[in-house]
Amino acid sequence: MPPRKICIATGTRAEYGLLSVLMKSIQQDPGLTLQVIATGMHLSPEFGLTYREIEHDGFTIDARVEMLLSSDTAVGIAKSIGLGVVGFADALDHLRPDLLVLLGDRFEIFAAAQAALVARIPVAHIAGGDTTEGAFDESIRHSITKMAHLHFVTNGDSARRVRQLGENPDHIHTVGNPGIDRILQLKLHDRTELEHALGFTFRKKNLLITFHPATLDAASPETQFQELLTALDRLGSEIGLIFTKPNADTGGRKLMQMIDAYVADHPHAAAFTSLGQLRYFSAIAQVDAVVGNSSSGLYEVPSFKKPTVNIGDRQKGRLQASSVINCRPEAADIERAIREAYHRDCSAAVNPYGDGNSSSRIFAVLKQFPDLQALLKKHFHGSGGTQ
Repeated sequence: MPPRKICIATGTRAEYGLLSVLMKSIQQDPGLTLQVIATGMHLSPEFGLTYREIEHDGFTIDARVEMLLSSDTAVGIAKSIGLGVVGFADALDHLRPDLLVLLGDRFEIFAAAQAALVARIPVAHIAGGDTTEGAFDESIRHSITKMAHLHFVTNGDSARRVRQLGENPDHIHTVGNPGIDRILQLKLHDRTELEHALGFTFRKKNLLITFHPATLDAASPETQFQELLTALDRLGSEIGLIFTKPNADTGGRKLMQMIDAYVADHPHAAAFTSLGQLRYFSAIAQVDAVVGNSSSGLYEVPSFKKPTVNIGDRQKGRLQASSVINCRPEAADIERAIREAYHRDCSAAVNPYGDGNSSSRIFAVLKQFPDLQALLKKHFHGSGGTQ
């Protein structure tokens, strides 16, 4: 029997970080063949050409799907999805994988799922069933669930929601968040090493900031982000600020411009298009708090026993550790939450997203599942809410 071909599609630096441990396990197994499709921000000079991180880690990129337009308006994003469906149709026809593995809820992954559906390629979906009420990612995530056949969810609440969508309970596996696996494997930089790697001098107190557009909020992303910048100014220039720039979401480029303008006028601040996994996790370990509205603040930061200041509704609905401090996207409330974070004792915080063995659980199912093609004919399981 020829090796089972497992294809993984990735479009962002963060998503790749969550998938990399699983990719290595597949690559090293003689009974499996790893295929990699890079798309989205990985291929964009504007977002750091992060496909090079994939290749640096020893993976071969088997196909590249160019889909990002220079526009991040609603029309531009919709057109990018269309280009993605076309590109993934060609890539999947060329690679003909036995299974396509997708993670999360971004529009690039939505395009991949649509192409796989009509190509009769089974899909395994990681991190379905979560809720994020402040972004249209919520609808994309649930749509991918209905196009997928194997489900690897991060927690029991998400498993229940996937059952409520009518999915087969036997094909739903609660595995945790695979990003924690990578944290446990990396040897992080100490402060001196990180300062050298970033070209940044840490202050007495420091913050790591990642803010993405909340695509369903009434207030514009730039209005919300200006509130954050105002709060940071009120904290004073003695606070070190490390910004990581947003993803290619609706309105994201305006936020990138605002970050560049702020950093140019504030010597205690620095900005990075992509830190990469090692520098990003090392920064979490060194700062006093992580600030913004990224899923990483809920998924990974609690494992470092560090506080997260979670702004607005973008992540509303996700499970939260005791280390997470929620606040409104208003300067006064953001400032209050950051000052609270300085004194929050997170030593007893428990990450609700697992123990660092998620990738091995996913790998075991992918390797041992007896008949992937049999997954294609799905039946609606109507009692999902009570199982």
